[in-house]
Order: sequence, then C-alpha cells, then structure tokens
Amino acid sequence: MDMLQFLYDTAPGRALLFPLSSRGLSKLCGRFLDSGLSKPLIKGFIRKAGIDTEEYVMDGFTCFNDCFSRHVKEGRRPIEMDPSCMIAPSDGLLSVWEIKEDTVLPLKQSSYTVKSLLRDSRLAKRYEGGLCLVYRLCVNHYHRYGYVESGRKSVNRFIPGVLHTVRPVALAARPVFVENCREYTCIKTEQFGVLTQMEIGAMLVGKIANHESGRAEVIRGEEKGTFLYGGSTIVVLVEPGRVEIDPEILKASGEGEETPVRYGQTVGRVV
Repeated sequence: MDMLQFLYDTAPGRALLFPLSSRGLSKLCGRFLDSGLSKPLIKGFIRKAGIDTEEYVMDGFTCFNDCFSRHVKEGRRPIEMDPSCMIAPSDGLLSVWEIKEDTVLPLKQSSYTVKSLLRDSRLAKRYEGGLCLVYRLCVNHYHRYGYVESGRKSVNRFIPGVLHTVRPVALAARPVFVENCREYTCIKTEQFGVLTQMEIGAMLVGKIANHESGRAEVIRGEEKGTFLYGGSTIVVLVEPGRVEIDPEILKASGEGEETPVRYGQTVGRVV
C-alpha cells in the first residue's frame, strides 16, 4: 500500500488528512519552495519527474518554484487560432463529461454538482446539459496555463477550501473538486457562448497565481496564470450545444481513460 492509499483508504490515514490538506500547511510549504533554501531540490525533481529539459528555459532558477513554474521555449506550445476550434488551456490529462441535471458523473470517481463546484445556482443552471472538461495536471506537466477562448472575462471568484491531491485514489474517495480551494472566471465568447474556466489547487500547492483579477478582454492562449508546486486541475464548463469534442477524447472518457493533451491544441470544434 502506498502513502496515498494509506491516507485515503484507512482510518488512521484519514485522521492525518485534515492537517495535511489544510491551506496553512500548504502555504508553509509554499514559502519554503519560494525560498533559496529549496534550490537543492531542483536537480532531483527534474530527474524523478522526467522533465524534458529541451522543451523549457532551464536557467536563472533562484528557488524550487522557479523551476516548477518554468517557461516553455518559444514555439513549443503553438496555439490553434482557428476560431471554430476549442483549445486546451493547459498541458494535462483530459476527461470530458456530460452535465446531467446539474450533476457530473465521472467513471470511477466521486460525482459532484456544478452548483457545489461554482457555489452559484444561477450560473450552474446555464450549464445543465452541457459539458465539463477536466484537465488534470501532474507534477511533470507544464504548469502555466492560458485562456481557453477570446472574449470578455468577468472578475475572478476565489473559493477557499482544503487541498486534497488530485490523483485518482483521492478522486475515488472524496468529492475533491468541490472541497479544494479554487478560482474561476466566466468568459463571454463569440463562438462558444459563456465559458467558465476554473483553476483548482491540490495538496501542497502554495497558490493559484492568476495574472488578471478584474474584468478584461482576453485572447485565447494568452497566459492566464500558473500553479505552484503540486498536481492541479483546470475545469472548463461549456453550455449545451456549443462544441463537438474530438470523438477519440469522448471515447476514452467513456471508458474511464484520460487523454494526454498540450496547451493550445484542438480538443473540439464549434457546433
């Protein structure tokens, strides 16, 4: 039994979850990873995570989080700008689920309602019968992310919470997405209606660092922010009848499998 199974599947482990998933511990870890004291961790992290150093700008790091939030080299994440295409806002493992009567029912995972995710019943109503796109980022992924589409964004809404890991063992045990701290904005777009893009923190993530908090015009693929250390998740909610997702992605999701995607690639097309 590995550590995560112990924490989520046993009574003694669950007793340890409260302090481990607290935002206070996460902030403490974040301060350490932002400090020069964390710099010796970089070399081992690159090796263990299997980071392809040819893809990234790998110099000038003053702390571990500089490495974790490293920039990709020019041209390594081309953005599909065809207005009929919907892009992935980040690297990650993508699952797509239909929203039925406000509920998302992933295979082998906890169900959750969009209302509990957003804490806004009126906004949740907009997405009934629509789609929920879940991008799960692992530690080896590029942790900068962009806007999923061009348009006028709303102010950001931050929802405090605890910080569970987003690994499958935790997703199967708890409704993680509606317990973890998260931040979202709505984007009024020309092609895809009103999209909601949400960033969800995870265990030992120091913070969700979005660049723009107020209302603004944004451009698809423009950098929206970055996650600091840990796994993380981006959720995109789409109104019904707006997008046709790539059939291979839908097939994989229906079989309980995640599809690897990269920041800027096409995942679907406008209806």
